[in-house]
Amino acid sequence: MQIAFPNDMTVYDAIIFDCDGTLVDSMPIHFKAFSKAFRAHGLIEPLNEHLFYTLGGVPTRRVAQILADHHHIAIDPEAIFHEKEQNYLEILPEVTEIVPVADFARRVSKTHHVAVASGGPRDVVQRTLQYAGLDRVFSTVISADDVPQGRGKPAPDMFLLAAKRLGAEPGRCLVFEDAQAGIEAARAAGMAYVYVPSQSLHISPSPSPALASPAN
Repeated sequence: MQIAFPNDMTVYDAIIFDCDGTLVDSMPIHFKAFSKAFRAHGLIEPLNEHLFYTLGGVPTRRVAQILADHHHIAIDPEAIFHEKEQNYLEILPEVTEIVPVADFARRVSKTHHVAVASGGPRDVVQRTLQYAGLDRVFSTVISADDVPQGRGKPAPDMFLLAAKRLGAEPGRCLVFEDAQAGIEAARAAGMAYVYVPSQSLHISPSPSPALASPAN
């Protein structure tokens, strides 16, 4: 995994990290959890894995509806949401950290304000960080529960709220993200970002190096 970590950190006051697919290798586990929930609600064919990965960072209920629409099945997004999260928690011990990003987060937390901004529900995000051994690194965690429904990524609200709680100006924040929705949210918030390559939709063309200002 090649990540363009910035050389000059003095231009940033705060660093904001996405969770799934950025700090922790949890996206395959989320896919398993969604697949099990959809099978319980009548899906016979395999859940579309490519579509799932393009939805990285999007709140869970919205992901459920998009997947259901794609497979032409009627579901209750709220029911899928709760079943999927329960399925995820049952296999949460499979979560591992993405070492280069997690190590960077530990180092930079000693010199900068840091936060997590994730599209998942708060309890799930916090338990994920705990299993990955990252819960003590982040005292500020922004989840889908902290913004109005419909204002998760790619809207900038989560990143802007993280900056506010950290006492930092958006233009002095750096975001680490692996997904298209998160990149769009960082740009909309006026923040620079580092793209973390993963199975989620690749940003094309990826800024060169992966570090980019919101203008790109």
